[in-house]
Amino acid sequence: MHRAVVAAVRADAQAQVLQQLEPWLREPERDLVRRARNRAGQGPRRGDAQAYGLATGFEALVGWLFLQDPTRLVELLNHLKENAP
Repeated sequence: MHRAVVAAVRADAQAQVLQQLEPWLREPERDLVRRARNRAGQGPRRGDAQAYGLATGFEALVGWLFLQDPTRLVELLNHLKENAP
């Protein structure tokens, strides 16, 4: 169970999820992701900086939608669920 959780919260996994959602994001959501990604910095020493930035953008998007528009968050998460491999 622990390994499954760690695999899901890794920066690479979050980056992939964000890339899957990208076509369905609205312009303000894309802007939020971009701003969060730019603030991410270099990330951990061993990790991929690009994946870390995307993961930071995904986390910011989820947090913002959770607080501001939970219905939209559910909509995006349902899209991921429906299109899961």
